[in-house]
Amino acid sequence: MRLDRISGALRSPITFSVLAGVVIGALFLVGTGADPIAAYEAVLTGALGADGIGSTLTTATSVLGMALALAIPLRAGLINLGGDGQLVLGGITAAVTGLYSPLPAPLTVVLALLAGMAAGAAYAVLAALCENHLGVPLLVSSLLLSYPAVSLASYLARYPLKEPGSSLPQTRALPDGVALPAFGESTVTVGLVLVVLAAAAYWFTDRRTAIGYEIRMTGLNARFSAYAGVERRTLTLKLMSVSGALAGLVGAIGVLSFPYRFVDGSLTAPGYTWTGLTAALLAAAAPLGTLIASFFFAVLQVGGLAMERTTEVPRELTQVLQAIVIVFLAARLRFPGSWFTRRFNRHEEAV
Repeated sequence: MRLDRISGALRSPITFSVLAGVVIGALFLVGTGADPIAAYEAVLTGALGADGIGSTLTTATSVLGMALALAIPLRAGLINLGGDGQLVLGGITAAVTGLYSPLPAPLTVVLALLAGMAAGAAYAVLAALCENHLGVPLLVSSLLLSYPAVSLASYLARYPLKEPGSSLPQTRALPDGVALPAFGESTVTVGLVLVVLAAAAYWFTDRRTAIGYEIRMTGLNARFSAYAGVERRTLTLKLMSVSGALAGLVGAIGVLSFPYRFVDGSLTAPGYTWTGLTAALLAAAAPLGTLIASFFFAVLQVGGLAMERTTEVPRELTQVLQAIVIVFLAARLRFPGSWFTRRFNRHEEAV
């Protein structure tokens, strides 16, 4: 049984795609005259070594949070491309709550997290309502709604909430104590624990509840699930609200962590939404796979910077690796009956 599982893992499209990306990346490095072994060693050392593991876990907090936010509707075949808008609304709402809440600091932190989640959820529900009642596809409505949200947050950070005397587009710093507790001297905060708990809740819901079964069946065959009594409009509203809440939570965590303020562009520039979507696609929105894929891409992001410093290989190589992995994954899933697959399966049967 264990050998069958190992064999299945090795033959999976995900494993094949990752290995293909690593091999082709090595060929690129050889073509440019670089040492692929040294480059990959720099990536692993820079991301997982003593000096880089903190940055990797900090990056993984945002990547995993956004991956979960996008994987939950994706599990039902719904694509939420409005992660950036929901993310920044959660962040700016948390900043406003932190600045003006009269409650003690610990309660203000909790209130800011809940306010960020509520803002993200409400905005995601708006995209779902556009599909349910106006006929605008969710993919389009969620994407287009991101732009006014990002612009609104930018306006607030640059004008009404701008820190006096600062040349940067950022809000005033949050009051003392209005921050998520950090682990030791690192930049890793309790936000990582919150995101991991969200991943555990997603796994439990997906595998142990009736709603999780309905979500999976809708993703596999929407028409069959409709015949079975699953109301797609209601399911879309529920999933988008949870998706937006998680995106808003990631934004709130970013504001309640260093530098403890909302900085215009700081939540969207790293591309957490698109990296999270890539991780969700790589894992086919499965809970455990999404967690592993998110950590994998966080390692690539942080390790790419270390690789550029130590080997002079540009960090854009890691972005090339991500693209290659997705291309090969899409090719394997699109052409499951390809010549290679049939030949491999015949060999397995002969053995």
